[in-house]
Amino acid sequence: MSTTETSQATEVGSYFISNYPPFSQWKTDNVPDAIAALDLPIDQIRKEPLGLYIHIPFCRKRCKFCYFRVYTNQNAKAIEDYVQALIHEIELVSQRSAVEGRDLLFVYFGGGTPSYLSSRQLRSLRERMSEHITWENAKEVTFECEPGTLSLEKLQTLKDIGITRISLGVENFDDKILEENGRAHLSPEVFRAYDWIREVGFPQVNIDLIAGMIGETDENWQTCIEKALAMQPDNITIYQMELPFNTVISKEMKELGIQSPVADWPTKRRWVSEAMDQLLEAGFHISSGNELIRNPETDHFVYRDNVWRGCDLIATGVSSFGHFQGVHYQNLDKIEDYMETVGRGELPVNRALRPTDHQLLIREFVLLMKEGHVDTARISKKYSVSVLKEFAVPLQNQQNAGYLTVEGDQIRLTRKGLLQVDSLLPEYFETQHRAVRYT
Repeated sequence: MSTTETSQATEVGSYFISNYPPFSQWKTDNVPDAIAALDLPIDQIRKEPLGLYIHIPFCRKRCKFCYFRVYTNQNAKAIEDYVQALIHEIELVSQRSAVEGRDLLFVYFGGGTPSYLSSRQLRSLRERMSEHITWENAKEVTFECEPGTLSLEKLQTLKDIGITRISLGVENFDDKILEENGRAHLSPEVFRAYDWIREVGFPQVNIDLIAGMIGETDENWQTCIEKALAMQPDNITIYQMELPFNTVISKEMKELGIQSPVADWPTKRRWVSEAMDQLLEAGFHISSGNELIRNPETDHFVYRDNVWRGCDLIATGVSSFGHFQGVHYQNLDKIEDYMETVGRGELPVNRALRPTDHQLLIREFVLLMKEGHVDTARISKKYSVSVLKEFAVPLQNQQNAGYLTVEGDQIRLTRKGLLQVDSLLPEYFETQHRAVRYT
């Protein structure tokens, strides 16, 4: 997408920008660069915050809009075998010279469904991990949860092992819409799980919503906003539904020749804007184009704030993405290949890319644009370049179109720009990356 997009329908493709250069440019031939970065002597590395991403690929069922590497209907042995491999990988990476002895600032459990693991598996994972790397002093440990996989006992386990931030995948409150989109949970499970979350008590609780799920209506979206507000979470994250290439919906569109069943982009943007208005009126604050927070003084998303600014992120688990000492990398994306490689005592890196300094500048700039405000003085100093001169043409184009304003060193996106920020970002890409497939 771009500022000159003509189609307003939600067609198949990836629109959400989470890295740069595009993932499609990462190659197996570059894997040695990722390994070399992990093997740098500790006195030669750039002093960056260190985070750990842990991918749990299991789900009760696959959502029709999901594009992540997930596995359903797995028995206890298959899950335990994967957890064993995950621990082995963490052991292997913790012994690399550029990692060994460094403290974790944050940890993120993503999926899939991390809460698919049992309480026993979670405690075992934490205990065995601590032999190699610890999050005891981390500022944030986020854990993604699917409502139907939670119990009071499991949430108490999460509290006991040091989880500080719960992210609950609500998505919608209408059971018909949840079923039509392939979600495993229904609304009674949302409220039951949320009551348990509050009973146990966590420093920070986020709930996810998706604007534009199949079957969404104006009336139901308004109900969703009201119910989300009534829950009074610390953070509310709202995604606009998209259709990456490998989703069930995308495949059905291609094979059956059906029109996109998802609301068009203007409708989704209107729904998100309406949600923002009501949340702002209720005392929330906009943290990015997707996230609203209750208290800016206490509600910090440490994972996002550091990943978007180029920290070191260790990727563990099948298909997970990392970024270490300026090198992007992704693990093997098939569980059999992943487990076999780790079993041989090798890091399971599948593809990588070492961006140029200019590409790292673009990456940080476009990701910070998603927060709605960029202090160009800081980035200009970091990369020894004038950001306002470097991006003068796209900035002027987007200012003229009403997407942003530039005052001194400060760039601020307007509401119009924030609601479609991902469509604006490719204009800042290097020419060879503007028309390539993103993923």
